Amino acid sequence: MFARVFSCAVIGLEGVIVEVEVDTTNGLPGTDIVGLPDKAVQESRSRVQSAVKNARLRYPRERIVVNLAPASVRKEGPTYDLPIAVGVLLMQSLIPPNGLDDALVVGELSLEGTVRHSRGILPMAATARQNGFKRIFVPASDAPEAALIPDIEVYPVSSLRDLYLHLTNQQTIQPHPHVEAESVSGFAPTDFREIKGQEHVKRALEVAAAGGHNVLMMGPPGAGKTLLARAMPGILPELSVEESLEVTRIYSVADALPPEMMIRTRPFRSPHHTISHAGLVGGGNWPHPGEISLAHRGVLFLDELPEFGTRVLEVMRQPIEDKVVTISRAQGSLTFPANFMLVAAMNPCPCGYYGDPIKPCTCAPSTVTKYQKRISGPLLDRIDIHIEVPRVDYQKLSSDRLGESSDAIRKRVQAARDRQTARFTNPDSKKIKHELTDIISNADMRVAEIRQFCKLDEAGESLIRAAMGQMNLSARGYHRVLKLARTIADLAGCDQIHDAHLAEALQYRPKVMMG
Repeated sequence: MFARVFSCAVIGLEGVIVEVEVDTTNGLPGTDIVGLPDKAVQESRSRVQSAVKNARLRYPRERIVVNLAPASVRKEGPTYDLPIAVGVLLMQSLIPPNGLDDALVVGELSLEGTVRHSRGILPMAATARQNGFKRIFVPASDAPEAALIPDIEVYPVSSLRDLYLHLTNQQTIQPHPHVEAESVSGFAPTDFREIKGQEHVKRALEVAAAGGHNVLMMGPPGAGKTLLARAMPGILPELSVEESLEVTRIYSVADALPPEMMIRTRPFRSPHHTISHAGLVGGGNWPHPGEISLAHRGVLFLDELPEFGTRVLEVMRQPIEDKVVTISRAQGSLTFPANFMLVAAMNPCPCGYYGDPIKPCTCAPSTVTKYQKRISGPLLDRIDIHIEVPRVDYQKLSSDRLGESSDAIRKRVQAARDRQTARFTNPDSKKIKHELTDIISNADMRVAEIRQFCKLDEAGESLIRAAMGQMNLSARGYHRVLKLARTIADLAGCDQIHDAHLAEALQYRPKVMMG
């Protein structure tokens, strides 16, 4: 008897409904799986057969054909074990027919019949709801993740035997209650109040957090660059529920969700400089999200920036500008979101003491130039804030006086972000969309929004005109200065950009472009 069970494939960050069709045909006993399966799907034949046997159920001694439709969509991973097993039981009439017409089934089986964790459950549950399914059967460990999606019943399945008893009305599996999505303030191991000195750097990081701007810190070893960067999560605004679900979906596909199954704070990613370009932007035979997508709506911290490979750094140029990354393969192209805030740190030279007033630099001038040229001018031009981090003197380090707390700074940052949210929301309560992304912060603005929201007064026009000539600003640099000035005005609670705001924005540009 022909049987059909609905499951789901994840392509990029989106789900695609897959029909698992099971039927018998002439031939020696065995199982054939067709429909563009990968090696892991092919291996499900052995897992399903053993799981059915250990669930004390009958596996037919006939030639079985399993078709995963549509055949044009690549099927990967062991997620189809459970729907194939259920299809085999349906085919034998061990489960009542038409009992799963409104349900989606996903999960990996062990040989003993238990249901194991599967990645990508959140986009699968969202796809199920969008396609009108009323129920979804998922591994018990993944039920809290699926329950983040409202208006669909989530059934946690511990074993194939439990699911069989549930579908034959011998035992009931209770639906998992809906989990309300919520966000909390970012946690940082270091509070800004504990960082001595560097007040101008703290101000620059506050401006960056308020508008989502990119930052490059340069200074000698031990000046506090890494410490300042790692304190950043403590001043970032809370994730909205919409942003939280968006980031959680990425982590679900990357199989990197925390135990609580929900990303509630802004991501902070700090990859080592030995990372490959595929690890940074995403890739693989069938592309998966990289570090820049895992840092979406959060911070990507690159310590020792010149030590990263030139190719690795250059592939970031397009994602920094477009806020998305498109990865093309022979099978097709996938687009992942990559709206992150880049925070980078570097030494001015290999020894680290070029320009230091106390310790002399031991590098030859040509070595310093070569080191600094590892970072290209086009990449530097995409960084809004360039800030020098000098060494901290003894008086400040030994002082018991504490600085301003991260909580106090975050309140100002949140107020500035609230002003931006109000500005970028249309009267019909829909965020301004530009291509593939929403305009949420000042750093997201494109030319049209800059022209609309970054108008200068007469003094500001005169100042930016002089700066264009003296600082050799590119068109991109000009627009980034205006966006930065808009953020500084938001922090000050001003609707109009004044010359003081513009002057502060200009001082964050590099004095001399390296590279």
